Amino acid sequence: MLSNETKTPVRLVMLGAIFKLVGKVMRFMPIPEPELLVGPGSSRRLGEAIAAVGHARILIVTDSTITQLGLLQPLTEALTAAGAQYVVFDEITPDAPLPLIEKGIECFRSHGCDAIVAFGGGSPMDAAKAIAVAVANPGKSLRQLAGYFKGWRRPIKLYAVPTTAGTGSEATVAAVIADPVNACKLVLVDFRMVPKLAALDPDLMTGLPPHITATTGIDALTHAVEAYIGNWKTAYADRMALSAVGLIFENLRTAYRDGGNLAARENMALAATQAGIAFTRANVGYVHAIAHQFGGKYHTPHGLANAILLPRVLRYSLPAITERLAQLAVSAKAGTENESPRQLADKFLGAVEQLIADLQIPATLEVLQESDIPELAAAALREAHTGYPVPRYMTQSQCENIIRKVLPGAA
Repeated sequence: MLSNETKTPVRLVMLGAIFKLVGKVMRFMPIPEPELLVGPGSSRRLGEAIAAVGHARILIVTDSTITQLGLLQPLTEALTAAGAQYVVFDEITPDAPLPLIEKGIECFRSHGCDAIVAFGGGSPMDAAKAIAVAVANPGKSLRQLAGYFKGWRRPIKLYAVPTTAGTGSEATVAAVIADPVNACKLVLVDFRMVPKLAALDPDLMTGLPPHITATTGIDALTHAVEAYIGNWKTAYADRMALSAVGLIFENLRTAYRDGGNLAARENMALAATQAGIAFTRANVGYVHAIAHQFGGKYHTPHGLANAILLPRVLRYSLPAITERLAQLAVSAKAGTENESPRQLADKFLGAVEQLIADLQIPATLEVLQESDIPELAAAALREAHTGYPVPRYMTQSQCENIIRKVLPGAA
């Protein structure tokens, strides 16, 4: 009789075969991309473009900090100048909690809106997407809309203005929101929720604190890397991922040290969008699966969780992804093509660890509790093994060991 540790790989191999088939199907599915307005002042140009469409009233979904900093002003001034009506819903908090999204849905309906602008970091972006899907499908709750293509009707038309260079949500088909009742994250996926237009405006990013610049930048790096090493590869996703990795290694340290550098900010915004395009087509892996559990349990910022986990998951996956890591090393300028794949792979791992250290991101998670690890690992494996094309499967004990390495004092 097979032991549990022996049975698990067999079952995972079967799941891997299924996901490989799904990945092949994904290659032929038309995934839209937003039309991009790029450069200083592009948020104002987006307002002009939206106003020209002739919407009855636009809901701007954001957070209170964005409002207080006056970052909405270029967009709203352009809307007002063109005679467009809008209402601002700025109650979104980190993790985009479900109750606040429900308030946003009511705000949309009560003001007679017919379009949405997502304005801010990952949480306002995800909240706006969830509102767009939920408003169009009033017969289903947000929990019922979680999953793949659960809404029958097309989401409300959506536009986007990211204010961080990390999530790439302006180019993705997913929204991740928090369910505080069940202490978990819900993922809504629909190709039709990709924004129609997006403004990558570096003027809006110059005031980001260094630690936010750092963790959101590593979030974008994680998207690109996991897209590139997974088993749903496409030529287009590969090009986007490699380009994003190159831009991040060239610009993230500069944006971190000199927040007012518009060129570095713009390149990081482009990198985040390219990484978003890549992982929308090729998906992510164990880093995200575990990070989502940290977010649901401890409210750990997603970029921080990714940064803590990325080096450890890559080292675990190394035997299956040496060639891919070697190619990433060349894109990151961590090595040259005349070196062996193993040398390059090691150099890329070292470059990732050095980048994270240079950005002063902690290597451990202070709130992590040893007693929570089995549950966190089991939930991460359920998420990864039912949706992600991971390159090397983990067992429960292997996942627990990786999480245990980020306990306080473990590094």
